[in-house]
Amino acid sequence: MEEQFKLDNQLCFRLYTASRLLTQAYHPLLSEQGLTYPQYLVLLVLWEKDAQPVNDIAKRLFLETNTVTPLLQRMEKEGIIVRAKGSEDGRQRIVSLTRKGKALKKELANVPFAVGSAVACKSVKPETAPELFRMLDDIIAKLDAKQE
Repeated sequence: MEEQFKLDNQLCFRLYTASRLLTQAYHPLLSEQGLTYPQYLVLLVLWEKDAQPVNDIAKRLFLETNTVTPLLQRMEKEGIIVRAKGSEDGRQRIVSLTRKGKALKKELANVPFAVGSAVACKSVKPETAPELFRMLDDIIAKLDAKQE
């Protein structure tokens, strides 16, 4: 068999599998608060900077706004965020955390440590993580540039 067609030689398969399993590792930690992994990502963005336009959140998550909007609608129904018309452009929606959304930061404070412990192994440790992040960021930037 030609080497380029072996599953074990596919970077995409390794990244897909790691992503899927990592998302599964988050599930029990987030489900205690009734959250999904994509909702957690939105919270991370808003905990960094509250009151952001939907477009900015989508861009930060490398998603389309039509993917993010239903997610935000569910979060609003659950009282985690509010969406309001922008003051400068009424078509723009500004997403802000509610008191409940802000309180979740404290409730979920252990999640990064728990997931970090779950993935810690001989090649991924706190001291090697920055290099792994740089490599993944490089791949993401390269692939994202091809999308534009």
